[in-house]
Amino acid sequence: MDIDDLTPVAQDYVKAIWAAAEWDSQPPSAAQLAERFGTSRAAVTDTVRRLTAQGLLTHEPYRPAELTDLGRRLALQMVRRHRLIETYLVEAVGYAWDEVHDEAERLEHAVSDLFLDRIDRLLEHPQQDPHGDPIPSADGVLPPLSSSRPAALADAETGSSVTVVRVSDADPAVLGRAREHGLLPGARVTVGADALADEGLAAAVLVRPTDAAAD
Repeated sequence: MDIDDLTPVAQDYVKAIWAAAEWDSQPPSAAQLAERFGTSRAAVTDTVRRLTAQGLLTHEPYRPAELTDLGRRLALQMVRRHRLIETYLVEAVGYAWDEVHDEAERLEHAVSDLFLDRIDRLLEHPQQDPHGDPIPSADGVLPPLSSSRPAALADAETGSSVTVVRVSDADPAVLGRAREHGLLPGARVTVGADALADEGLAAAVLVRPTDAAAD
């Protein structure tokens, strides 16, 4: 089975389940998926049941659905599409980093592998997208990460020195505020009380202590 054998809805679900676990280290609940897709929990349950029958998910009653090996492989293909498209839109087309998420959500269902390969080559095989998210290779391998897991900015202390690792692209408004505060991937910043007071921003930005950023 290849990613193009899936419906756009199935593509969205496997990508969303993988991405949620990437950030939170656990699969999303049915309620979280319903909120993510603006639908009912009953609709989520029906979709999960269908994807389980296709061999993409494993699911037990009252527990979150998890990706099978096949589901994970296909999810990484979608993640690669999304993050390469975002990078292309910023670096080659002139989009701002808070404009690309929704565009990539639409385009990722239509592009061919040839188009993605050309983008990858044009951009000289980037390992991160504009938000600091790792871009899987064509064979589904993620770039090597630091040995220390980044923490949310919300967990940092006012006045501490941190290096920004990633910023969630789920909310364009948050991305705009991150840019205003200089919270861009790779930036070394002193944590300000105003940034910590913005709960949405503080949860969306992942950082490491500056002295550990190169580990």
